[in-house]
Amino acid sequence: MTEYREIKLGNDGRILLQRAKWCDNFSDKLRGFTFRRHLAADDGLVLVEKSDSRVAASIHMLFVFFDLGVIWVNDSGEIVDKVLAKPWRLSYVPQAPARYVIEGHPSLLEQVEVGDQIQFGERKT
Repeated sequence: MTEYREIKLGNDGRILLQRAKWCDNFSDKLRGFTFRRHLAADDGLVLVEKSDSRVAASIHMLFVFFDLGVIWVNDSGEIVDKVLAKPWRLSYVPQAPARYVIEGHPSLLEQVEVGDQIQFGERKT
C-alpha cells in the first residue's frame, strides 16, 4: 500500500507538501521520478534511508526529464543541504550526512534554508 505524509517546516508549521509519497523500500527509491514527463507543483517524494549517510542519501537524475528541488534532512529533522537537480546528471551528494531526501518542484527550494527544521506528518494512504 502506498503511504503518503505531510511535510511541514518546523520553524513555523507552514506546509511544504501536503501529500508526499513515502519511499522507504528499494524499488520505490529506485523509481523516484524516473520516466515521468511532468511534475506538478504539489508532487513530492521522501526517500528514506536507515540512518544518516552521505553516500546512501545521494541521488541520480538519469531518466528524469525535469528539474527537481532536492532537500536533504538528517535524522534530527534539520535540513543539511539543498540543490536544484538538473535532468540526466549522474550524481548529487549532500554536503552533510542525511537520512531523508525530499524531492519536489524546484519552487520548494525557495521556501527553505539549510538549518531549518522539517516535520513529517502522520501516515496517510
